[in-house]
Amino acid sequence: MSQKFFIEVNCQQKNHDGERICGDVFYSKRIQDEERTIVVLSDGMGHGVKANVLATLTSTMAFNFTKEHKDINTIAEIIMNTLPVCSERQMSYSTFTIIDIEHNGETRILEYDNPECFIMRSTEVYQPEWQCIILNSDKNAGKELKYCRFTPQIEDRIVIWSDGVAQSGLGSPDLPFGWSNEAREFVARIVKNEHDISARKLSTKVVNMAYVNDDYHPKDDTSCATIYFRNPRKLLICTGPPFEQENDAKLASIFNNFDGKKVICGATTVDIIARELKREVKDNFDFVDPDLPPTSQMDGADLVTEGILTLSKVNNILDSFNETSSIGNGPADQLVKLILESDSIDFVIGTCINIAHQDPNLPVELEIRRTVVKRIAHVLQEKFLKEVNLQFL
Repeated sequence: MSQKFFIEVNCQQKNHDGERICGDVFYSKRIQDEERTIVVLSDGMGHGVKANVLATLTSTMAFNFTKEHKDINTIAEIIMNTLPVCSERQMSYSTFTIIDIEHNGETRILEYDNPECFIMRSTEVYQPEWQCIILNSDKNAGKELKYCRFTPQIEDRIVIWSDGVAQSGLGSPDLPFGWSNEAREFVARIVKNEHDISARKLSTKVVNMAYVNDDYHPKDDTSCATIYFRNPRKLLICTGPPFEQENDAKLASIFNNFDGKKVICGATTVDIIARELKREVKDNFDFVDPDLPPTSQMDGADLVTEGILTLSKVNNILDSFNETSSIGNGPADQLVKLILESDSIDFVIGTCINIAHQDPNLPVELEIRRTVVKRIAHVLQEKFLKEVNLQFL
């Protein structure tokens, strides 16, 4: 995470109608020891498996060469020379956009034949100075790439998409020339109306609108990725009573003074915090998830749930989660939504052993609290690139 801002990266995709594999490939990774984030979006020729192979090869090379600080001309030449030739069209072809972000420094963007990326500075459109790079090797002579560099500011957004977005609705009465310009207006309008919209939500709205433009039958692989430079969104999850009762007041103080969204998991935990802060807990009686008790409400808490069962289900949802997953409305689903919308997650785990959890008649997957939380922390760090802090009481 940057000292100045958090860099949220998210991509949403829909496959070409009837295809099980997406021909667009998105790749992003944070290089912690260099304080860099590299993002690549590649669109392989055609759709399906063949397009995916081309795009995978392109995005992998683009990432590796960018990571090694290769010259932009060299990156482009090697990628274009390496791609296999299509047996039908007698040409190798895969577009790409490479974004190399130095935390607290410059951002560099290199594009080849993808729709030009869209940059917003707060709620206004930002136009960097683009350069045109023309390759001069025998094989690739005359091919043009676009390149720009700028220093991002807090609340900047970079939005990139494939032809599936830009050409959605092509030939329809409303969008005879596709959605390209209107898509930019669509993004600008959303950001102005909802200035703190997350990268995930913005990418989702763009892809869903392109899906509508194509009458729910995408004519091409459709991808939209958003990079959002912003202050980190913080989440506190308190679960379990402290080992020593004299720490009850400390738990309540941590909860009360936390600057961010707050969740309590566990009936005993919420009783302790409510007692120490002299607040009332109201129970709900709507069983949205048949596997879990309903949520409760307490002033100052964004969500109050049951403890170990809910956390175990949260771990399962996060472990199997991908960008095509849908999230329900149960207590565990609500917690997953809060986690995905946050950047920095602090867990405060009480270590008092709950006798109920030692009952041999209870299911095996009902693990002790600290083990489940550690599993959640691991998947959040490795899979979702979140910053996670654990504090045991």
